[in-house]
Amino acid sequence: MSKVVFIHGSGDSARIWRLQTEYLGPERAVAIDLPGHGQRADTLPAEVSVEDYADVAYQIITQELGLERPVIAGHSLGGAVALMMGLKYGASLAGLVLIGTGARLRVHPDLLEGARRTPQEAKLQLSALAVAPAHTALPQNLMQEQSTAVSTILYRDLAACNAFDVMARLQEITLPTLIICGVDDRLTPMKYSQYLHQHIVHSTLHIIPDAGHYVMREQPQAVNEALVAWLQRL
Repeated sequence: MSKVVFIHGSGDSARIWRLQTEYLGPERAVAIDLPGHGQRADTLPAEVSVEDYADVAYQIITQELGLERPVIAGHSLGGAVALMMGLKYGASLAGLVLIGTGARLRVHPDLLEGARRTPQEAKLQLSALAVAPAHTALPQNLMQEQSTAVSTILYRDLAACNAFDVMARLQEITLPTLIICGVDDRLTPMKYSQYLHQHIVHSTLHIIPDAGHYVMREQPQAVNEALVAWLQRL
């Protein structure tokens, strides 16, 4: 079974994947920090693109970790990074897992401006929107668990998302792809995942009830079981 490399979303870190890496174990999974997040020093300029993140992630995976033909799993911004890696480096990958993401990730102007001016407040707002109504206690727990990124990182991440658009290129992706979305996702609604499924030829769509954008933390068992079942079919 190919090793799964998990890539986090905007303002998060590898710790967001704790329940997946613990379930799969170190032989089958690893989560990485993007530059400026978690434990990884920032090596990128103030403005970056999703492609910049994809290039750095590929270097970490192939050179630092020495992995061959991994499965790239990404959430939100991390899902955009996974899509870009599929487009640029698909021949050296085994598959993609796209969780709570889309082929285009427009960010509301007010949220983008909030991330620039008052990043901590914007992070709280974003986290509150990122869970289903039944899971309102989760955002605070997740923020306490995450390593604090520098204040400019959230804005940089969201700006990269806002500029991202590969809607016209999805047909180029021929890798086996698992698409997971929470039915109550308010940040990357279910229609985003349905669009990915319609345009990525070898894709499987798995919609999980009672979950929002942070589906892998709101319903970890359902996500883990869907992931393992798909990996076994690879």
